[in-house]
Amino acid sequence: MREETTAVLGLGASGESAARLLRAEGRRVVAYDAGAGAALETRAAALRAEGVEVRLGAERPEVEGVALCVVSPGVRADGPWVSAFRARGAPVISELELGWSRHRGRTLAVTGSNGKSTAVKWLAESLAAAGRRAAIGGNYGPPASAAVRATPPPDWLVLEVSSFQLETVEQFRPDVGALMNIHPNHLDRHGDFAAYRALKLRMFARQTPDDTAIAPIELAEAFAGARGRAITFGPAASGADWEYDRGVVWRGGVARLDVRGTWFENPTLGLTAAAVAAALEACGVPLSAAESAARAFQPLAHRTALVAEIGGVRYVDDSKATNLAALMAAVRGAEGPVRLIAGGLGKNEDYRAAANLLAARAAKIYLIGSSAPAMAEAWAGVVPCESCGALDEAFARARREAAPGDVVLLSPGCASFDQFGSYAERGERFVRLVRAAEAAEGQME
Repeated sequence: MREETTAVLGLGASGESAARLLRAEGRRVVAYDAGAGAALETRAAALRAEGVEVRLGAERPEVEGVALCVVSPGVRADGPWVSAFRARGAPVISELELGWSRHRGRTLAVTGSNGKSTAVKWLAESLAAAGRRAAIGGNYGPPASAAVRATPPPDWLVLEVSSFQLETVEQFRPDVGALMNIHPNHLDRHGDFAAYRALKLRMFARQTPDDTAIAPIELAEAFAGARGRAITFGPAASGADWEYDRGVVWRGGVARLDVRGTWFENPTLGLTAAAVAAALEACGVPLSAAESAARAFQPLAHRTALVAEIGGVRYVDDSKATNLAALMAAVRGAEGPVRLIAGGLGKNEDYRAAANLLAARAAKIYLIGSSAPAMAEAWAGVVPCESCGALDEAFARARREAAPGDVVLLSPGCASFDQFGSYAERGERFVRLVRAAEAAEGQME
Protein backbone atom coordinates (compact mmCIF):
# COMPACT_ATOMS: atom_id res chain seq x y z
CA MET A 1 0.00 0.00 0.00
CA ARG A 2 1.43 3.41 -0.98
CA GLU A 3 2.34 6.11 1.53
CA GLU A 4 -0.12 8.67 2.85
CA THR A 5 -3.12 6.41 2.71
CA THR A 6 -6.06 7.00 5.04
CA ALA A 7 -7.98 3.91 6.13
CA VAL A 8 -11.67 4.22 6.98
CA LEU A 9 -13.08 1.38 9.07
CA GLY A 10 -16.79 0.69 8.68
CA LEU A 11 -18.98 1.72 5.77
CA GLY A 12 -22.16 2.88 7.43
CA ALA A 13 -23.23 6.52 7.14
CA SER A 14 -20.26 7.69 9.24
CA GLY A 15 -17.65 5.82 7.24
CA GLU A 16 -19.18 6.92 3.95
CA SER A 17 -19.12 10.57 5.05
CA ALA A 18 -15.54 10.32 6.27
CA ALA A 19 -14.40 8.79 2.98
CA ARG A 20 -16.11 11.53 0.98
CA LEU A 21 -14.62 14.31 3.10
CA LEU A 22 -11.12 12.86 2.77
CA ARG A 23 -11.44 12.33 -0.99
CA ALA A 24 -12.61 15.93 -1.37
CA GLU A 25 -9.30 16.90 0.22
CA GLY A 26 -7.42 14.88 -2.40
CA ARG A 27 -6.37 12.05 -0.12
CA ARG A 28 -6.04 8.41 -1.03
CA VAL A 29 -8.74 6.57 0.90
CA VAL A 30 -9.25 2.85 1.41
CA ALA A 31 -12.54 1.94 3.16
CA TYR A 32 -13.10 -1.44 4.80
CA ASP A 33 -16.23 -3.23 5.95
CA ALA A 34 -16.56 -6.82 7.10
CA GLY A 35 -20.10 -6.99 5.76
CA ALA A 36 -21.56 -7.49 2.31
CA GLY A 37 -24.96 -7.29 0.66
CA ALA A 38 -26.91 -5.13 -1.77
CA ALA A 39 -27.06 -1.98 0.37
CA LEU A 40 -23.32 -2.01 1.02
CA GLU A 41 -22.57 -2.75 -2.63
CA THR A 42 -24.63 0.28 -3.68
CA ARG A 43 -22.79 2.51 -1.21
CA ALA A 44 -19.44 1.08 -2.28
CA ALA A 45 -20.18 1.66 -5.97
CA ALA A 46 -20.96 5.33 -5.36
CA LEU A 47 -17.72 5.77 -3.40
CA ARG A 48 -15.64 3.96 -6.00
CA ALA A 49 -16.99 6.35 -8.61
CA GLU A 50 -15.52 9.16 -6.50
CA GLY A 51 -12.12 7.52 -6.29
CA VAL A 52 -12.40 5.70 -2.95
CA GLU A 53 -11.00 2.17 -2.81
CA VAL A 54 -13.59 -0.02 -1.08
CA ARG A 55 -13.07 -3.52 0.27
CA LEU A 56 -16.19 -5.32 1.42
CA GLY A 57 -16.24 -8.66 3.20
CA ALA A 58 -12.82 -7.76 4.54
CA GLU A 59 -11.24 -10.10 7.05
CA ARG A 60 -8.55 -7.63 8.06
CA PRO A 61 -7.37 -4.22 6.82
CA GLU A 62 -3.98 -3.60 5.25
CA VAL A 63 -2.04 -1.51 7.75
CA GLU A 64 1.25 -0.90 5.94
CA GLY A 65 1.71 2.69 4.79
CA VAL A 66 -1.41 4.04 6.50
CA ALA A 67 -0.95 7.59 7.78
CA LEU A 68 -4.31 7.82 9.53
CA CYS A 69 -7.09 5.44 10.55
CA VAL A 70 -10.63 6.81 10.88
CA VAL A 71 -13.04 4.65 12.89
CA SER A 72 -16.81 4.46 12.50
CA PRO A 73 -18.78 4.16 15.76
CA GLY A 74 -19.90 0.63 14.90
CA VAL A 75 -16.31 -0.63 14.95
CA ARG A 76 -15.07 -1.60 18.40
CA ALA A 77 -12.07 0.35 19.66
CA ASP A 78 -10.72 -2.79 21.35
CA GLY A 79 -11.30 -5.00 18.31
CA PRO A 80 -8.63 -6.54 16.09
CA TRP A 81 -8.90 -3.99 13.27
CA VAL A 82 -8.22 -0.94 15.43
CA SER A 83 -5.61 -2.84 17.43
CA ALA A 84 -3.73 -3.65 14.24
CA PHE A 85 -3.34 0.01 13.32
CA ARG A 86 -2.34 0.99 16.83
CA ALA A 87 0.29 -1.73 16.88
CA ARG A 88 1.81 -0.19 13.73
CA GLY A 89 1.78 3.28 15.33
CA ALA A 90 -0.82 4.76 12.99
CA PRO A 91 -2.95 7.54 14.51
CA VAL A 92 -6.51 6.35 15.17
CA ILE A 93 -9.38 8.84 15.46
CA SER A 94 -13.16 8.65 15.40
CA GLU A 95 -15.18 9.89 12.43
CA LEU A 96 -16.65 12.47 14.81
CA GLU A 97 -13.20 13.90 15.48
CA LEU A 98 -12.35 13.95 11.78
CA GLY A 99 -15.41 16.08 11.03
CA TRP A 100 -14.90 18.32 14.05
CA SER A 101 -11.26 18.95 13.11
CA ARG A 102 -12.39 20.51 9.81
CA HIS A 103 -14.82 22.93 11.46
CA ARG A 104 -13.64 26.54 11.67
CA GLY A 105 -16.45 27.86 13.85
CA ARG A 106 -17.37 26.93 17.40
CA THR A 107 -18.65 23.59 18.69
CA LEU A 108 -21.47 22.80 21.12
CA ALA A 109 -21.51 19.12 22.08
CA VAL A 110 -24.02 17.07 24.08
CA THR A 111 -23.51 13.62 25.56
CA GLY A 112 -25.31 11.47 28.12
CA SER A 113 -27.39 8.32 28.35
CA ASN A 114 -30.79 9.87 27.58
CA GLY A 115 -32.20 13.09 26.19
CA LYS A 116 -29.26 13.97 23.95
CA SER A 117 -31.17 14.22 20.69
CA THR A 118 -33.92 16.38 22.16
CA ALA A 119 -31.35 18.75 23.65
CA VAL A 120 -29.37 18.96 20.41
CA LYS A 121 -32.48 19.70 18.37
CA TRP A 122 -33.63 22.43 20.77
CA LEU A 123 -30.15 23.95 20.97
CA ALA A 124 -29.75 24.10 17.19
CA GLU A 125 -33.21 25.61 16.77
CA SER A 126 -32.45 28.18 19.49
CA LEU A 127 -29.20 29.16 17.79
CA ALA A 128 -31.07 29.56 14.51
CA ALA A 129 -33.75 31.66 16.22
CA ALA A 130 -30.94 33.93 17.45
CA GLY A 131 -29.58 34.37 13.93
CA ARG A 132 -26.66 31.94 14.14
CA ARG A 133 -25.97 29.36 11.46
CA ALA A 134 -26.07 25.98 13.20
CA ALA A 135 -25.45 22.52 11.77
CA ILE A 136 -26.48 19.38 13.65
CA GLY A 137 -24.24 16.33 13.41
CA GLY A 138 -22.82 13.29 15.14
CA ASN A 139 -24.94 10.56 16.67
CA TYR A 140 -28.13 12.43 15.71
CA GLY A 141 -28.55 13.91 12.26
CA PRO A 142 -25.85 13.56 9.61
CA PRO A 143 -22.37 12.39 10.62
CA ALA A 144 -20.01 15.17 11.67
CA SER A 145 -17.96 14.67 8.50
CA ALA A 146 -21.04 15.56 6.45
CA ALA A 147 -22.37 18.34 8.71
CA VAL A 148 -19.09 20.22 8.59
CA ARG A 149 -19.32 20.51 4.79
CA ALA A 150 -22.54 22.53 4.91
CA THR A 151 -22.65 25.63 2.70
CA PRO A 152 -22.34 28.31 3.90
CA PRO A 153 -20.14 27.01 6.74
CA PRO A 154 -21.95 26.91 10.09
CA ASP A 155 -21.12 29.29 12.93
CA TRP A 156 -21.87 26.47 15.36
CA LEU A 157 -21.46 22.74 14.96
CA VAL A 158 -23.98 21.14 17.33
CA LEU A 159 -22.95 17.56 17.99
CA GLU A 160 -24.61 14.66 19.73
CA VAL A 161 -21.75 12.55 21.02
CA SER A 162 -22.09 8.86 21.89
CA SER A 163 -19.86 6.68 24.04
CA PHE A 164 -18.96 4.72 20.88
CA GLN A 165 -17.60 7.91 19.31
CA LEU A 166 -15.76 8.93 22.47
CA GLU A 167 -13.83 5.64 22.48
CA THR A 168 -11.49 6.96 19.79
CA VAL A 169 -11.32 10.74 20.23
CA GLU A 170 -7.88 12.16 20.87
CA GLN A 171 -8.02 15.96 20.41
CA PHE A 172 -11.79 16.58 20.41
CA ARG A 173 -12.59 19.67 22.45
CA PRO A 174 -16.02 21.36 22.37
CA ASP A 175 -16.20 25.05 23.20
CA VAL A 176 -19.33 24.22 25.19
CA GLY A 177 -19.97 20.66 26.34
CA ALA A 178 -23.07 19.40 28.15
CA LEU A 179 -23.42 16.06 29.93
CA MET A 180 -27.13 15.38 30.35
CA ASN A 181 -26.97 12.33 32.66
CA ILE A 182 -25.23 8.98 33.07
CA HIS A 183 -27.17 5.74 33.51
CA PRO A 184 -26.04 2.19 32.77
CA ASN A 185 -26.08 1.74 28.99
CA HIS A 186 -24.17 -0.16 26.31
CA LEU A 187 -22.62 -2.42 28.94
CA ASP A 188 -22.62 -5.16 26.33
CA ARG A 189 -19.93 -3.16 24.52
CA HIS A 190 -18.10 -1.31 27.29
CA GLY A 191 -18.02 -4.08 29.89
CA ASP A 192 -19.11 -2.25 33.02
CA PHE A 193 -20.61 1.01 34.20
CA ALA A 194 -17.27 2.46 35.32
CA ALA A 195 -15.83 2.11 31.81
CA TYR A 196 -18.95 3.60 30.25
CA ARG A 197 -18.91 6.54 32.66
CA ALA A 198 -15.22 7.19 32.00
CA LEU A 199 -15.92 7.35 28.27
CA LYS A 200 -18.65 9.94 28.74
CA LEU A 201 -16.33 12.13 30.78
CA ARG A 202 -13.73 12.11 28.00
CA MET A 203 -15.73 14.87 26.35
CA PHE A 204 -14.38 17.35 28.92
CA ALA A 205 -10.81 16.01 29.02
CA ARG A 206 -9.18 18.47 26.61
CA GLN A 207 -11.19 21.59 27.32
CA THR A 208 -9.31 24.78 28.15
CA PRO A 209 -10.17 27.46 30.74
CA ASP A 210 -11.94 29.35 27.94
CA ASP A 211 -14.38 26.47 27.41
CA THR A 212 -17.52 25.54 29.36
CA ALA A 213 -18.40 22.16 30.87
CA ILE A 214 -22.01 21.58 31.98
CA ALA A 215 -23.25 18.61 34.04
CA PRO A 216 -26.01 17.68 36.50
CA ILE A 217 -25.33 18.78 40.10
CA GLU A 218 -25.17 15.14 41.22
CA LEU A 219 -22.34 14.57 38.73
CA ALA A 220 -20.26 17.56 39.75
CA GLU A 221 -17.35 15.21 40.24
CA ALA A 222 -17.35 14.92 36.45
CA PHE A 223 -15.37 18.14 36.46
CA ALA A 224 -12.50 16.69 38.47
CA GLY A 225 -9.38 17.31 36.42
CA ALA A 226 -11.30 19.22 33.74
CA ARG A 227 -10.06 22.72 32.96
CA GLY A 228 -13.25 24.15 31.45
CA ARG A 229 -15.52 26.55 33.35
CA ALA A 230 -17.78 24.24 35.40
CA ILE A 231 -21.55 24.87 35.41
CA THR A 232 -24.17 22.64 37.06
CA PHE A 233 -27.91 22.18 36.56
CA GLY A 234 -30.57 20.41 38.58
CA PRO A 235 -34.03 20.53 40.15
CA ALA A 236 -35.25 23.20 42.56
CA ALA A 237 -33.31 23.55 45.81
CA SER A 238 -30.51 21.30 44.55
CA GLY A 239 -27.85 23.96 44.85
CA ALA A 240 -27.12 23.86 41.11
CA ASP A 241 -26.17 26.96 39.15
CA TRP A 242 -29.26 26.51 36.96
CA GLU A 243 -32.42 25.03 38.51
CA TYR A 244 -35.74 23.93 37.08
CA ASP A 245 -38.94 24.46 39.10
CA ARG A 246 -42.50 24.06 37.83
CA GLY A 247 -42.00 25.25 34.27
CA VAL A 248 -39.35 27.88 34.93
CA VAL A 249 -35.55 27.76 34.83
CA TRP A 250 -33.83 29.88 37.47
CA ARG A 251 -30.29 31.21 37.76
CA GLY A 252 -29.17 32.85 40.99
CA GLY A 253 -32.74 33.41 42.16
CA VAL A 254 -33.76 35.06 38.87
CA ALA A 255 -36.24 33.46 36.46
CA ARG A 256 -34.40 33.10 33.15
CA LEU A 257 -36.41 30.72 30.94
CA ASP A 258 -40.16 30.06 30.97
CA VAL A 259 -41.22 26.77 29.39
CA ARG A 260 -44.72 26.62 30.88
CA GLY A 261 -47.19 25.33 28.32
CA THR A 262 -44.47 23.66 26.24
CA TRP A 263 -43.39 20.05 25.83
CA PHE A 264 -40.64 20.71 28.40
CA GLU A 265 -42.95 21.46 31.32
CA ASN A 266 -42.34 18.32 33.36
CA PRO A 267 -39.69 17.21 35.84
CA THR A 268 -37.70 15.13 33.33
CA LEU A 269 -37.62 17.52 30.38
CA GLY A 270 -37.42 20.47 32.75
CA LEU A 271 -33.87 19.36 33.57
CA THR A 272 -33.18 19.41 29.84
CA ALA A 273 -34.42 23.00 29.85
CA ALA A 274 -31.99 23.89 32.63
CA ALA A 275 -29.08 22.32 30.74
CA VAL A 276 -30.09 24.03 27.49
CA ALA A 277 -30.33 27.40 29.24
CA ALA A 278 -26.84 26.96 30.72
CA ALA A 279 -25.41 25.96 27.34
CA LEU A 280 -26.99 28.80 25.41
CA GLU A 281 -25.82 31.41 27.88
CA ALA A 282 -22.31 30.01 27.50
CA CYS A 283 -22.76 30.38 23.73
CA GLY A 284 -23.75 34.02 24.14
CA VAL A 285 -27.30 33.40 22.94
CA PRO A 286 -30.27 35.25 24.52
CA LEU A 287 -32.64 32.88 26.26
CA SER A 288 -35.58 34.53 24.53
CA ALA A 289 -34.45 32.50 21.50
CA ALA A 290 -34.67 29.31 23.57
CA GLU A 291 -38.19 30.17 24.69
CA SER A 292 -39.29 30.86 21.12
CA ALA A 293 -37.77 27.57 19.99
CA ALA A 294 -39.41 25.69 22.89
CA ARG A 295 -42.86 26.98 21.94
CA ALA A 296 -42.37 25.90 18.32
CA PHE A 297 -40.66 22.62 19.21
CA GLN A 298 -41.81 19.44 17.50
CA PRO A 299 -40.81 16.33 19.51
CA LEU A 300 -38.59 13.74 17.91
CA ALA A 301 -40.23 10.78 16.22
CA HIS A 302 -40.60 7.71 18.45
CA ARG A 303 -39.89 9.61 21.66
CA THR A 304 -42.97 9.43 23.96
CA ALA A 305 -45.13 10.41 20.99
CA LEU A 306 -48.90 10.09 21.41
CA VAL A 307 -50.04 8.18 18.33
CA ALA A 308 -53.78 8.07 19.04
CA GLU A 309 -56.45 7.75 21.68
CA ILE A 310 -58.88 4.93 20.94
CA GLY A 311 -61.83 4.21 23.18
CA GLY A 312 -60.27 6.21 26.01
CA VAL A 313 -56.94 4.34 25.76
CA ARG A 314 -53.82 6.35 24.86
CA TYR A 315 -51.21 4.70 22.61
CA VAL A 316 -47.70 6.11 23.02
CA ASP A 317 -44.68 5.34 20.83
CA ASP A 318 -41.38 5.53 22.74
CA SER A 319 -39.40 3.13 20.58
CA LYS A 320 -36.37 5.40 20.94
CA ALA A 321 -36.11 4.20 24.56
CA THR A 322 -33.26 1.75 24.07
CA ASN A 323 -32.08 1.54 27.68
CA LEU A 324 -33.66 1.01 31.08
CA ALA A 325 -33.35 4.63 32.22
CA ALA A 326 -35.33 5.81 29.18
CA LEU A 327 -38.00 3.18 29.83
CA MET A 328 -38.32 4.36 33.44
CA ALA A 329 -38.60 8.01 32.38
CA ALA A 330 -41.42 7.13 29.98
CA VAL A 331 -43.30 5.15 32.63
CA ARG A 332 -42.99 8.03 35.11
CA GLY A 333 -44.35 10.47 32.55
CA ALA A 334 -47.34 8.36 31.48
CA GLU A 335 -50.72 9.80 32.38
CA GLY A 336 -52.56 6.72 33.64
CA PRO A 337 -52.01 3.03 34.39
CA VAL A 338 -49.39 1.69 32.01
CA ARG A 339 -49.64 -1.38 29.83
CA LEU A 340 -45.99 -1.57 28.89
CA ILE A 341 -44.57 -3.27 25.80
CA ALA A 342 -40.91 -3.87 26.59
CA GLY A 343 -38.00 -5.98 25.41
CA GLY A 344 -35.61 -6.44 22.53
CA LEU A 345 -31.87 -6.85 22.40
CA GLY A 346 -30.59 -6.22 25.93
CA LYS A 347 -27.45 -4.34 26.97
CA ASN A 348 -26.51 -6.31 30.09
CA GLU A 349 -28.49 -3.98 32.37
CA ASP A 350 -29.93 -4.98 35.74
CA TYR A 351 -33.69 -4.81 35.10
CA ARG A 352 -34.44 -5.08 38.83
CA ALA A 353 -33.73 -1.34 39.09
CA ALA A 354 -37.15 -0.66 37.53
CA ALA A 355 -39.15 -3.09 39.66
CA ASN A 356 -40.48 -0.64 42.26
CA LEU A 357 -41.52 1.90 39.65
CA LEU A 358 -43.29 -0.72 37.57
CA ALA A 359 -45.04 -2.13 40.63
CA ALA A 360 -46.48 1.33 41.27
CA ARG A 361 -47.30 2.40 37.71
CA ALA A 362 -47.76 -0.64 35.45
CA ALA A 363 -50.97 -2.63 35.09
CA LYS A 364 -49.20 -5.28 33.03
CA ILE A 365 -46.04 -5.81 30.98
CA TYR A 366 -46.04 -7.46 27.56
CA LEU A 367 -42.57 -8.77 26.78
CA ILE A 368 -40.96 -9.16 23.37
CA GLY A 369 -37.58 -10.10 21.95
CA SER A 370 -34.52 -11.83 23.31
CA SER A 371 -34.52 -9.97 26.65
CA ALA A 372 -38.01 -11.20 27.59
CA PRO A 373 -36.83 -14.00 29.94
CA ALA A 374 -34.50 -11.69 31.88
CA MET A 375 -37.16 -9.00 32.18
CA ALA A 376 -39.75 -11.52 33.34
CA GLU A 377 -37.36 -12.81 35.98
CA ALA A 378 -36.78 -9.27 37.27
CA TRP A 379 -40.39 -8.05 37.24
CA ALA A 380 -42.84 -10.96 37.39
CA GLY A 381 -42.82 -10.95 41.17
CA VAL A 382 -44.20 -7.39 41.37
CA VAL A 383 -46.32 -6.89 38.24
CA PRO A 384 -48.08 -9.26 35.81
CA CYS A 385 -45.78 -10.12 32.89
CA GLU A 386 -46.65 -11.98 29.70
CA SER A 387 -44.12 -13.17 27.12
CA CYS A 388 -45.52 -12.37 23.69
CA GLY A 389 -42.58 -12.98 21.40
CA ALA A 390 -43.19 -10.33 18.75
CA LEU A 391 -44.51 -6.77 18.78
CA ASP A 392 -47.70 -7.56 16.86
CA GLU A 393 -48.80 -10.13 19.45
CA ALA A 394 -47.87 -7.86 22.36
CA PHE A 395 -49.89 -5.03 20.85
CA ALA A 396 -52.92 -7.27 20.22
CA ARG A 397 -52.95 -8.50 23.83
CA ALA A 398 -52.43 -5.04 25.32
CA ARG A 399 -55.19 -3.58 23.16
CA ARG A 400 -57.59 -6.39 24.11
CA GLU A 401 -56.98 -5.94 27.85
CA ALA A 402 -56.68 -2.13 28.07
CA ALA A 403 -59.44 -0.15 29.78
CA PRO A 404 -60.36 3.53 29.35
CA GLY A 405 -57.74 5.65 31.09
CA ASP A 406 -54.92 3.16 30.44
CA VAL A 407 -51.79 3.96 28.43
CA VAL A 408 -50.43 1.34 26.03
CA LEU A 409 -46.78 2.32 25.99
CA LEU A 410 -44.13 0.96 23.66
CA SER A 411 -40.95 1.73 25.59
CA PRO A 412 -38.72 -1.27 25.00
CA GLY A 413 -35.72 -0.38 27.15
CA CYS A 414 -33.60 -2.36 24.70
CA ALA A 415 -32.03 -2.11 21.28
CA SER A 416 -34.12 -3.29 18.35
CA PHE A 417 -31.66 -5.38 16.39
CA ASP A 418 -32.94 -8.81 17.39
CA GLN A 419 -36.20 -8.25 15.51
CA PHE A 420 -35.91 -4.91 13.63
CA GLY A 421 -33.35 -2.97 11.65
CA SER A 422 -33.60 0.09 13.90
CA TYR A 423 -35.65 1.63 16.70
CA ALA A 424 -37.34 3.74 13.99
CA GLU A 425 -38.50 0.62 12.13
CA ARG A 426 -39.83 -0.78 15.42
CA GLY A 427 -41.69 2.46 16.17
CA GLU A 428 -43.13 2.65 12.69
CA ARG A 429 -44.47 -0.87 13.08
CA PHE A 430 -46.18 0.15 16.33
CA VAL A 431 -47.67 3.23 14.64
CA ARG A 432 -49.09 1.08 11.83
CA LEU A 433 -50.66 -1.25 14.39
CA VAL A 434 -52.27 1.69 16.17
CA ARG A 435 -53.56 3.16 12.91
CA ALA A 436 -55.07 -0.19 11.93
CA ALA A 437 -56.77 -0.43 15.33
CA GLU A 438 -58.03 3.14 14.95
CA ALA A 439 -59.50 2.32 11.53
CA ALA A 440 -61.16 -0.82 12.86
CA GLU A 441 -62.67 1.15 15.76
CA GLY A 442 -64.05 3.68 13.30
CA GLN A 443 -65.75 1.00 11.24
CA MET A 444 -67.51 -0.28 14.36
CA GLU A 445 -69.06 3.09 15.21
